[in-house]
Amino acid sequence: MRINVLQHTPNEGPGYIQAWAHEHGYELYIYHPYQFGIFPTAESTDMLVVLGGPMSVNDDTDWIKTERKLIKQLIDNDTPIFGACFGAQQIAKTLGYQVIIGAAKEVGWAPVTKQTDVIPGIPAQLEVLHWHQEVFQIPEEATLLFSSKAVKNQGFVMNHRIVGLQFHFEPTIDNVREMVVNDAEYLTDSIFKQSATDVLSRELPSQNKKVLDSILDYISK
Repeated sequence: MRINVLQHTPNEGPGYIQAWAHEHGYELYIYHPYQFGIFPTAESTDMLVVLGGPMSVNDDTDWIKTERKLIKQLIDNDTPIFGACFGAQQIAKTLGYQVIIGAAKEVGWAPVTKQTDVIPGIPAQLEVLHWHQEVFQIPEEATLLFSSKAVKNQGFVMNHRIVGLQFHFEPTIDNVREMVVNDAEYLTDSIFKQSATDVLSRELPSQNKKVLDSILDYISK
């Protein structure tokens, strides 16, 4: 299997997704469309991963629009797609649903609760890393997967092939450090009121990689 990854900023990489790919013997290719404007073809993509980033899906930017065209092709082809944060918003926008600035800015560690048992092996509640203010509408074709206290639409699953998450399961501890040292200013005005030290001092929940693995196994089978 060839997994094509769309990365949108240097400090939000594939993390545990890369580990999952290696554990399964899959090939993983990382593209940086925001910098180089290069995309994989639909024909070369057995699975697409669309990562987070500081930009908005509502920006009038050519590469963002081109990315949605690829996502639409892959949805039509029934290709597995996993989206995190900006990536999940891109999937929702591709399907014709709104992405707006939410009432609450969530940046830091906080729990989400599971809303469906459609994917096996997911605990009722998980402590996850949030790094967003914009939020997506849940596509009518999809099932609500996760919610938080402040934001109902934290994740969705669709057609056994697509999962979009508003938050991040994928960062390793090194990735969390990378996000914080390069983007700590974004913690300002978060409802969680966590400092950079607070975020870095939290122990990375070991179950998050297991849940991510379960999600990736689910959409790729």
